[in-house]
Parts: sequence; structure tokens; C-alpha cells
Amino acid sequence: MKGSVDPHRGRLLIMGGAAGPGLLALFAELAGGADARIVVIATASVEPEAAEATHLERFGENARALRITTRAEANAPEVEPVLRAATGVFFTGGDQERITTVIGGTATDSLLQELLAAEAIVLGGTSAGAAMMSGTMITGGDRPGVTAASVRTGPGLEFLPGVLIDQHFGERGRLNRLLSAVACYPHELGLGIDEDTAILAEGDRFEVLGSGAVTVVDAGAATDIAVPPTGPIALAGARIHVLPAGYTFHLTGRRPVAGTPAAERERAA
Repeated sequence: MKGSVDPHRGRLLIMGGAAGPGLLALFAELAGGADARIVVIATASVEPEAAEATHLERFGENARALRITTRAEANAPEVEPVLRAATGVFFTGGDQERITTVIGGTATDSLLQELLAAEAIVLGGTSAGAAMMSGTMITGGDRPGVTAASVRTGPGLEFLPGVLIDQHFGERGRLNRLLSAVACYPHELGLGIDEDTAILAEGDRFEVLGSGAVTVVDAGAATDIAVPPTGPIALAGARIHVLPAGYTFHLTGRRPVAGTPAAERERAA
């Protein structure tokens, strides 16, 4: 069912853009540390070689690039052994629609879904590589106000069901477009992730990491929603949570909790 959460789904580290060395080091650690085998996919970038080089330098000698710029390459048999050997797969920034149009529905897409469901990889992405993680993907929109015209959406790859993800959130003032998107798709939770900030999603919850915050827009309790083709949207009774590092959000119950799972483990140790 669309929007349901698989409690056994593998881990995702989803970054809001401009990720600092701490978040990238965390991804490498989650992927196995010194034994990590990271595959970098720069499909979103119009200059994939440059994007690959930047991330290969940051991830170190245990990383390699997988160049996928066409659907033929995404369906090529050479992709499978590369991905099956990986412990982590990371999508760079750029244009999220390039990811979905090149990879959506291909053998690469199916294999990534399989490996994530089997908890065989950690999947990460930043900026465009974050936006495409949701089922309904925000593709753009910068008009003022909360209106149907303030946001553009399309199908994402749905690695994390039940959410809408926006990136560079606080830095680019994207609350209006996230509110607009959630009003149009009220069954989805809106997640606005600041730069140098990430969610680590595992099972039915995520924890907030990094220097910024994650803004959660929840229309589940809204008492009135009206989305006219033109003019302002009505969205009454929706809930907004602003969660910095140190908070966990439970997707199934739609509730924030102070204290991350990592902190809970440290206290128990």
C-alpha cells in the first residue's frame, strides 16, 4: 500500500545538501568503515565526472563511481555485479528529474530496491539525491504564497515511502512550497531538510543529524484542506515540527521524540 513503512527496510542517510565532512564520514562508517565498498552515482549532475571526483575524494579509496547517464546504461548487465558488491550507494546532487527519468523502472532501480529491502546496502543521497528518495517528488517551484502553482511534483523512486522530501530547506526559504505540496498530497509527510543536515531512516523512524533542522509538515490532523486551481490554499489544523539533531521521528505514529536512537544506545551502554 502506498505510504506504508516496511519495518525491516534498510537504512537510508538522506542529506539536505551542502553536506559537511561529518555527514559524509558517517555514511562511510554506516557502509562498513574501513571495509566499506561505496558506489557513487552522479546521474543527477550535468557534469558527472566532477561530481564523482568530489565524492570519491571524500569517501576515499574504498569508493568507486558508477556512470549511468542513459536508460540503456541503467539496464546494462554490467551494473548488477557492481551494485551487489557494494555496501553503500550514494547519489550526488544536481537535477532529481534526471535520476528518475534515467533510472526509474530500470534494472538498476529494481536492484537497488531489492538490496535495500534485504538490508544489504546503506543508501544515501544529497540535494537532488535526497529529493528522489520519496514516492511523490518535489521537482521545483519558487512562487510566493501557498498555492497549487507554488510547487511542481512528479514521481520519485520511493526508497522511503510515505514522505515528500525538500532540500536546502531553511537556506532557500522553501516552507511555502512544502506546505503547498503537503496540501496537494495530504497522505504524505512533508520533510524539509536543511543544508549540512540529514535524516537517518531505519524501519519506521528517522533520527535527525547535522547542524541544521528538519521541518516536518503533517496534514493528517488537518480539519480543512482546499486546493483551488488558482489562489491561496486552505490548510487548517495541520501540524508542523521543527526538529534539530537530538530528535527522532516515528513515521508510523507520526510523532517526534526527544533523544535519538544513538543517544539511547549510548545511555544504555
